[in-house]
This record gives sequence, structure tokens and C-alpha cells, in this order.
Amino acid sequence: MKSTLLKNCRILQEGKLVRRHIYLEDSKIAYISEEIIAADEVIDLKELLVIPGMIDCHVHFREPGLTQKEDFLSGSMAAASGGVTSIIDMPNTLPPTTTVQLLDEKRKLAEKSIVNYGFHFGTDGDNLEEIKSAKNIASVKIYLNATTGNLCVTDFGKVERIMQAAPFCALHAEEQSLQEAISMASRLNKRFYAAHISSAAEIQMIKKAKKRPFVEVTPHHLFLDESYLQGNPMLGKVKPLLKAKKDQEALWQAIKNGIVDTIGTDHAPHLAEEKLSQESFGFPGVETALPLLMDAMQRDLITLEKAIELTSANPARIFQISNKGKLAEGYDADLVAIDLEMEKEVKASGFFSKSRWSPFEGKLLKGWPVYTFVNGNLVFSHGKIHDIKAKELLFEPRQKKIAQEGAAQEAASQEAASQEAASQENGKPVEQDKGVAL
Repeated sequence: MKSTLLKNCRILQEGKLVRRHIYLEDSKIAYISEEIIAADEVIDLKELLVIPGMIDCHVHFREPGLTQKEDFLSGSMAAASGGVTSIIDMPNTLPPTTTVQLLDEKRKLAEKSIVNYGFHFGTDGDNLEEIKSAKNIASVKIYLNATTGNLCVTDFGKVERIMQAAPFCALHAEEQSLQEAISMASRLNKRFYAAHISSAAEIQMIKKAKKRPFVEVTPHHLFLDESYLQGNPMLGKVKPLLKAKKDQEALWQAIKNGIVDTIGTDHAPHLAEEKLSQESFGFPGVETALPLLMDAMQRDLITLEKAIELTSANPARIFQISNKGKLAEGYDADLVAIDLEMEKEVKASGFFSKSRWSPFEGKLLKGWPVYTFVNGNLVFSHGKIHDIKAKELLFEPRQKKIAQEGAAQEAASQEAASQEAASQENGKPVEQDKGVAL
């Protein structure tokens, strides 16, 4: 049984950054100690920040059918280099993942991945028996608005039957579709995952909801606005579209108020020549998400606690992923070590993704992953990939517990929203907690 000691780590404990040594054994975090423990291998992290690896709930790794854009190997290499240790793949591939047979075929294809992987199941509105038979899935993804692929379901009678049949649903729902979905879910006493929320109007709908959905936002909606699309009319196309500055500001405020639950990249790679020559929607994202957040943290836009919550703890809780999402003894050793002093430009020519372009090209960011561990194995270090295969994520059966946790979180977010409204009425801005000293 191999053991590894990660020596001289800086980790977040009870709101403070402290120096600890992390002992890994048999793919788990065995001990977090102030004392050095003998191990087969010792890696001195020299005061690098160590946090749980990002669980990216929303990626399109394009396999099967679109592997000129990405596949599970290239996508997972890109993920590892960005500090992402687990991904959940979307179903709009060719063919789409709408049957148990196609899901099992995708499982085989994903075995080449070097980060942990799971799957959202697809629906065309008419595959209820397949939905009921699908095992170990994160959710059933319902597309209420047009996107890449042919999975858009506009008949809300079918949507209702899917929501009743599925253990959990993730929705691509924009504007009016989102409002209808919220109303339906409330009537059915169901809670869903609202992917890539992008506008101030949608945030207001969610804040008013009697039964609030789980809310995901993307890095590109947080760090880009419609001016990028105006300057890059082909490269800048994404669904949902990039919005106005006021919408971007509303997303950041929703993070501060506890309305946002996760940050998912919606990693949707296309080759640069495809983006420039045809209508192709989507951006690559797994290699830049954590650097963007670490840079934002050092500019007081987000706290370290909140970044960890949105990228690891909440994804594991919402999708009930077994033994993931925390830097704690007994949990899987999915970790990323980040150099907060490393400052460099985004250069997509060096990406591991097949999509070697980025909307953040040339952006100077401070705080980059240096080491990534998946199940205790070092899969990325100092720019190099170590090809060690990972495992399929295990999703625990849906239980009432998540509804109870969700209700508590909803109450907390509503209280925060009330405090915000009261502060605004008094003319006092809501201040961002500065978090720990770095």
C-alpha cells in the first residue's frame, strides 16, 4: 500500500490558513497533521495553498461523435492541468446519451480519463423508461432552450413527466423557460439544478421562487460581458449569450448573497477554425476556471472559503457524490496545490485541450495550479501530465437529506437577500467579507 506525504501545505481550517502535512494512503487522505509522518514518497509543497480539487458539474468532452473537438483523454488532461479532479459530462454528443446502452458505451469511452468522471443522462422527451432504468447518473439534463445537439424539449407536459420520473434534473432554461420551470418544480415539490444562469432577470426569478433551484454560474459569464462578443462576433458566441455589465454584476452579487451554489465551466470546446468559419457556440473552460477564481480572490472579488464552497463542497453535496469535495481525513485524495504568487498570461497554444484558443487569451492571472492529485495519484505537476487512469464517480441514491439541506440553504439565502434589500434601502452597500489573510 503506497503512502505519500505532502509536506508543508497551507490549508484552510476553521477560517484560517495554517501549515499542515497531509498524509495520503490507499487513495485517501489518511491524516492531516502538524507533525511529519514517514511515507514511501515525500513531496515538499513549500507553503503552496492546497484545496480540494474542483468538481466541474458541467463539461462537454464531445465523445462520442465530435472527437475532433475533444475526447475524454484530452479533456481530462486539460481538467487536471486546471486543478479539476472530477467532471460530469453532458449528454448532447453524437449520438446523444438518451439510452442505457449509449450510456454504457460512453462509460467505456471514459475509461481513458485521468480525472474522475460521471454523466448527466439525456432526454428527448420520449425516453421515460430509459430514464427509469439508468443507473449511477448525476441527473437527467433537460434542454428547454436550443443548444448544440437536438435535445430541446419544449412540451412542458413532457417536461413534467420527466421531472416526475427522474431522481434529479438539471435544466438549461433561460428567461421565460426558467420561470415556467420554477413554477412547475414548485408545484411538483421538486428541486432542480439550473445550469449557467446568466442574467439579472433570472437571478430575480430565483430569489422570488418559493422552491429555489440550485444555481450554477460559469466563469465566462462572471469574467466576460457582451463587449467581448461585439469585438469577437464569431469567437464570442456561447449559449446563454454573454450579457450586459449589469447582469455580470448581478451574478457576483448573487454569489455574495448565497444565491449561487456552484461554478461550473460549461467547457464546450470547438477548434478555433470551427469557431471562425461556422456558427459554433461555446468556450473551453477547465484550464482557466481556478486561475480566474484565484486571481479574483486576490482582488477581493471572492473569498477563499466561497471559492472552495462553489467548486468542490457544494457540487459534491448537490449531486451526492460519494466521498468527494472536502479536504478532510477519510475523504478521497483529490487535491490541487496552487501557487498564489505565480503570475502568467493565459496562452491557449499551451492548452492540453484540443481547443487551443481561449476567450481569456493574454489575460494576466495570479494563482495557478502546480500539482493535481486524483485518488492520491499525482496526475499533473509543473506543466506535465502523468497518465494515471481515474475512476467513475459514485452518486449516492437521492434522499430526503438533500431536500432538508436545500431548505436550510434556501432560508439562509433568503435572509441574506432580505439583509441586502434592507441595506440598500438605508443607502448602505453590502460589503464583501475579505476572508483570510494571504
